[in-house]
Amino acid sequence: MTTVDERAEADRARKDRHRAMWALGSYPTVAAEIIPDLGRTLVEACAVEEGLRVLDVAAGSGNAAIAAAAIGAQVVACDLTPELLQAGREEADRRNLALEWREADAEGLPFRDGEFDVVMSCVGVMFAPRHQRCADELLRVCRPGGTVGLISWTPEGFIGDMFSTMRPYSPPPPAGTEAPPLWGSEQHLIALLGDRVDGLTTRRRSVTVDRFSTPEEFRDYFKARYGPTVAAYRAIGDDAQRVAELDRDLAELARRHDRGENATVMDWEYLLATAHRRS
Repeated sequence: MTTVDERAEADRARKDRHRAMWALGSYPTVAAEIIPDLGRTLVEACAVEEGLRVLDVAAGSGNAAIAAAAIGAQVVACDLTPELLQAGREEADRRNLALEWREADAEGLPFRDGEFDVVMSCVGVMFAPRHQRCADELLRVCRPGGTVGLISWTPEGFIGDMFSTMRPYSPPPPAGTEAPPLWGSEQHLIALLGDRVDGLTTRRRSVTVDRFSTPEEFRDYFKARYGPTVAAYRAIGDDAQRVAELDRDLAELARRHDRGENATVMDWEYLLATAHRRS
């Protein structure tokens, strides 16, 4: 039988691996160059206004948190990975924006019940392993009548397809870990939030990615910069055949989604969801 101490140690190890994965590569670069407007889209959907208390959960380098602070909201950005928070802090300083940066676990947020008017996450909380714990925490720290807003990649979209492509090359996830793109499924999200919210609205949208000339350029960019992709390559190490296979599969992934003519143009689908915590 597994003891309480053994479960706690396993959980710490899981969090350490998760933290280390997102410190690989350069996610702040990916966020700034590939999805620069996604945070602003979420802030607008949440109707963030000057003076509101806003929490950005699994904020990464703060593309949503910084957009909210620019409006004049009182913002706290929290994430498990300190390297991402530091990058966000430096960007906020460059823009002369004041917000608080906190290292925190989305499965156990260090904030009071009902502390925030808006609780949001932009392709962030979806990557925490235990979805229901995270959903419970998002709702707990949101005040009654406050807004919860999420942007999540969908299972059917490009990022969902990318994680499926990388899965055979990656170590199996720890027991109890749920697939991140499930947050982009309307039915899964409804099940997570249950009857604790009113006015749940979901909209499927897409961000157009036209930065890459070829599918191979996309592959090489993510191979160097995106933590989960870097981790997949590290998992197969010096196995030249497996590296060549993953190289091929990631290029083919981009080719399947390419609708461009003279360059690679892809539409990456996401689910935009907003709701109000029930009083």
